[in-house]
Amino acid sequence: MIAVIIGLLVSLIITLVGTPLMIRIVHKLNYGQYIRQDGPQSHLVKRGTPTLGGVVIVIAVIVGWGASALYRYLSVGVRPSWSAVLVLFAMFTMGLLGFIDDFAKVRKKQSEGLTVRGKFIGQFIFATVFAVLALVLPNQSGKPSAQSGISFIESPFISFEFAGKLLSIILFIIWVNFLMAAWTNAVNLSDGLDGLCAGSSMIAFTGYAAVAFWETYHLVGSHKAGFTYTVSDPLDLTVIALCAAVACLGFLWYNCNPASIFMGDTGSLALGGLFAALSIMTHTEFLAIIIGGLFVIEALSDVIQVGCFKLTHKRVFKMAPIHHHFELLGWSEGKVVVRFWMIELMFVIVGLVIFYGDWLVRSGMWNG
Repeated sequence: MIAVIIGLLVSLIITLVGTPLMIRIVHKLNYGQYIRQDGPQSHLVKRGTPTLGGVVIVIAVIVGWGASALYRYLSVGVRPSWSAVLVLFAMFTMGLLGFIDDFAKVRKKQSEGLTVRGKFIGQFIFATVFAVLALVLPNQSGKPSAQSGISFIESPFISFEFAGKLLSIILFIIWVNFLMAAWTNAVNLSDGLDGLCAGSSMIAFTGYAAVAFWETYHLVGSHKAGFTYTVSDPLDLTVIALCAAVACLGFLWYNCNPASIFMGDTGSLALGGLFAALSIMTHTEFLAIIIGGLFVIEALSDVIQVGCFKLTHKRVFKMAPIHHHFELLGWSEGKVVVRFWMIELMFVIVGLVIFYGDWLVRSGMWNG
């Protein structure tokens, strides 16, 4: 528990101290945000607001977990796990991709950075490396940090064991690529209002911290029920999720309306990559759809808007993603943000209830 507290405090202090420092650096370099001209006109006043705040979030999470891992190693001799390194790798590489995108925007002095193709190639490379490493690097028990989890591949329908394993690996890599692309873009779409992405991410990662913490103490369940979890090093994942939550909290102090700094794609892509990685390493990829429900809604609204416009040349929403729709309906920016936080909180509560109910059933502790 002391290790967890150390991680929380270090991450929080770094964001509270590092964010104003980043604001001064960005001001000095004149790296301000460029605003879409076709967006809500009320956003035009935000032009020039410092961006690249996501750099502080990424550093806070990595250093926070590092401080916690160092304490555990020095006090009880527990070495840092490869599972934690992989999750941080996903966050860092997706954040690096976002940083390149943000840097391109401020250098070009426009709201468009990397091309869609460039982002896709970057996401594919980093996600594939993550997937391969997850199948190769061991966890603390000596097993691979992640498993393909596609059990039907090695069923009697496939007679060649090698071919089955190879196909299983290929499908796992495709699955990881899909999750990384989906979550990074979903979280990125929510980063359109002051404090919306940071606050929603804080709530979502708190939910994942609860999931990983539960798995930490129920890694081996009731021997009578014969129930076990196969999650890799969940305590490390708990620390990382909590560090991400408090890093978002500290950043939110400066990012709430009116924002003094934006996280940019550096932050949103990093948080999306971290969310996807946590879902993979905790084997809760489908539960993540509930825990990250607000991000799913944001992404679906954009898909629906684009799809319907291409098919019918009519718009379903006044503007997508959906938070802009409510702005154009007359809601104030603060009202949209707070209500969306409430929606995300409800999704997390529902997700945790489903998670706990599933555990009760699978462990044999549910009596009906």
